[in-house]
Amino acid sequence: MKIEADSNILSIYQGSPRVDALVLYKTRPARVRALDDKIELELEGGQSKRVRPKDVRLLHPGPVRRLEELKSGLELDPHSDSGPVSEAWELLDGETTTLADLAELICGEASPAAVWATWQVVQEGPLFEGEPEAIRPRSAEAIAQERAQREAKARAEQDWAAFVARVENRTLQPEDGERLQEVERLAYQHSEQSRILKCFEVPEQPAKAHEFLLRIGHWPPTYNPHPHRFGVALTAPELPLPELPEETRLDLTALPAYAIDDAGNQDPDDAISLDGERLWVHVADVAALVAPGSALDLEARARGATLYLPEGAVTMLPAAATAALGVGLQEVSPALSFGLRCTEQGEVTDVEIHPSWVRVERLSYAEAEQRLGEEPLASMQRLAERFRARRAANQAARIDLPEVSVRLRDGQVRIESIERLAARELVADAMLMAGEAAARFAQVQGLAIPYAVQPAPDRIEQPSTLSGMYAYRRFFKPTRTAIEPGAHFGLGLPLYARATSPLRRYADLLVHQQLRAHLRGEPPLTADEVSVRASQAEQAGVAVRKAERQSNLHWKLAWLRANPGWRGRAVVVAREERRAVALIPELALEARLRAKQELPLDEELELLLSSVDLPELDVRFRVAGGG
Repeated sequence: MKIEADSNILSIYQGSPRVDALVLYKTRPARVRALDDKIELELEGGQSKRVRPKDVRLLHPGPVRRLEELKSGLELDPHSDSGPVSEAWELLDGETTTLADLAELICGEASPAAVWATWQVVQEGPLFEGEPEAIRPRSAEAIAQERAQREAKARAEQDWAAFVARVENRTLQPEDGERLQEVERLAYQHSEQSRILKCFEVPEQPAKAHEFLLRIGHWPPTYNPHPHRFGVALTAPELPLPELPEETRLDLTALPAYAIDDAGNQDPDDAISLDGERLWVHVADVAALVAPGSALDLEARARGATLYLPEGAVTMLPAAATAALGVGLQEVSPALSFGLRCTEQGEVTDVEIHPSWVRVERLSYAEAEQRLGEEPLASMQRLAERFRARRAANQAARIDLPEVSVRLRDGQVRIESIERLAARELVADAMLMAGEAAARFAQVQGLAIPYAVQPAPDRIEQPSTLSGMYAYRRFFKPTRTAIEPGAHFGLGLPLYARATSPLRRYADLLVHQQLRAHLRGEPPLTADEVSVRASQAEQAGVAVRKAERQSNLHWKLAWLRANPGWRGRAVVVAREERRAVALIPELALEARLRAKQELPLDEELELLLSSVDLPELDVRFRVAGGG
């Protein structure tokens, strides 16, 4: 029998096959048991397999009676710098040899056991490479490089094993934070795979990643991942603010003006005052400093709106903008003032808009409520009531569902109901008057601005019960931004533009930029430019609103988890298949309940907290008494 050195198959010499030869099948040794059209092999463990000749490679012609013969006690260390393996490498001095000859050099013989031991040396490296018929010593540089790679791999495996042990034992170290970023990315919905989660057999899902990070102690128990999930900016912009330009401003400092907000508000951007029958709505003059296309403008547009989280606000503009422009934060504040009259029929007329100076007193809603009987707030209240009556006649929706304020203070969640105060309604109607005034002014002047438009719902009602308002709200169509003016059904106005919160919303700032350009006699943005900018800001604003909603829900559930014995009042507002939907007024939270019997709408229930799952944003209640 002859072995062809350039062949990858078991060759047959003079037509006589050789049984008991040692061959390589895949990466393991095998003994030829029989030969016909295929080769029958004996594998390690005693199994048999029939394969094609090209699937094996000859290592030794044999005879090998049993594969156990290969376990001869030969122990060769391919990684040692001394011993027969390294000596053979030096003797070859770069020359190519065969597997049998290399076995002679290393083991002093070319027996099947020696050949197999030598082949393992070649496979494991790093001193040799090649095939049984042509084995080459590797260069010293290649050997050094491979050894370095092997050592690095071994260190990485050791580091990984130590990390896994720390995770299992809940003994994380600061340096583990970088490695756990891959799990955080999945929890933030920024990726779909995690080697770490696979290792611990955790489903690669955002909620499961969140739960895992809580369980191992990497995230604190009430960590809020939702702003990250929606990709909103979590720090205020740091951009320089220009100086207020020199220009003529209408001096309205003699008029008492009031910025009425929730207690603790940090960014007052509107105030109201009265001059005879003329209502003035003074709005922070943000467009005086934020020019279209400037770095400040681009940053505000990319953010869309200020992000209000229970943890705190992340402003759309630099903090310096609020300090300089917030009405009532300085002794005298710059403003863009909207002057208007409200007729006996509640119509907004005689609109004028001016850059101005105002002197503003800040009041909380509760403080303003106590002063509604005093002038000028009493007269403002009468104007607001006229305007409100007109909107009601236009079928404006009045939906009074529970609202709460959720705040995180000193690590504690505080949930406070938002009272339905007359002062709050006064301010809301004054801002709506200013929005209608801005829209009418822009329409008359031919200015392109983003109008807020809402079509009428398919069914119009005036519900008086909580369940009726809950159901009616679902018929509403979304408010959209349009360059052409149109009615806003929910507000009961023929046209409307958001214009009173330019520190907080980009759409309002864009309206101000157009009004300011007109008042200065400069070319305003075109309708196409306004449309593109409004659309960009709206997309960013959607993410902000989602992050706010999810964060509020997160902290409500965190509060419930900290109060496991909670029980409270709820009102049934809807019925679903086999379940009822109840509103919990003190939390402004919906609860879906399974009840033994159908619960009447608007029935009051007492609920008990059953469970809270923060990662899944899931909370469950049961009806007290098992109703």
